[in-house]
Amino acid sequence: MRKYLLVGVPGSGKSTHTAMLTRDFDLVRIGAGDILRWHVGHHTKIGARVRETMAAGRLVDDSLVEGIMRERLEQHDWNHGFVLDGFPRNRRQAEFFLERYDVDAVICLDVPDAQARDRALSRRMCGDCGLDDNLIEGRPRREGVCASCGGRLEAREDDTPEALTVRINDHRGSIGALLDRLRHKAPVFVVDASRDLDIVQEEIRMLLGLPS
Repeated sequence: MRKYLLVGVPGSGKSTHTAMLTRDFDLVRIGAGDILRWHVGHHTKIGARVRETMAAGRLVDDSLVEGIMRERLEQHDWNHGFVLDGFPRNRRQAEFFLERYDVDAVICLDVPDAQARDRALSRRMCGDCGLDDNLIEGRPRREGVCASCGGRLEAREDDTPEALTVRINDHRGSIGALLDRLRHKAPVFVVDASRDLDIVQEEIRMLLGLPS
């Protein structure tokens, strides 16, 4: 069973690279952001809290994120392993996770802030399957339509310049302590994710000992 963590600044390509790994190696993708957006879209009590937090330009508090991740991981639908996309986000969340699970490797995708911001502001998410498209990489074959499932592509609610500034600053302020904590449990690899998508994915697979 393989258990990997992908962490990085918003716009670093976490969701894209996670999707490529899960597609080819029968792993389950688990993303805190996906779950939170589901709650927002389905107007749950959690979703109302998240929407209010985002509207105020704040980050979702650790206890809420830990709660939804505990519930998701306890489903145990990941027989061959999982890739966590963007979780844990800080040292506290890492402590929470490592008390319950082990991990085989951590990939930290490193991208300059300006490039990360441009990527994040240009991405469009499918409302049906949750996959990301990016207008920088190339427009979808049909404008506003997901090439994977035919769903509608739209900007994420939290992909605003103001929200991105908060999230990027939070990442820069917490990533050092986060990686230091994770290094006690697993190898941590920092990958230059500013390069071409296929080159970055090939390096990730090489570092994880997976076939390219």
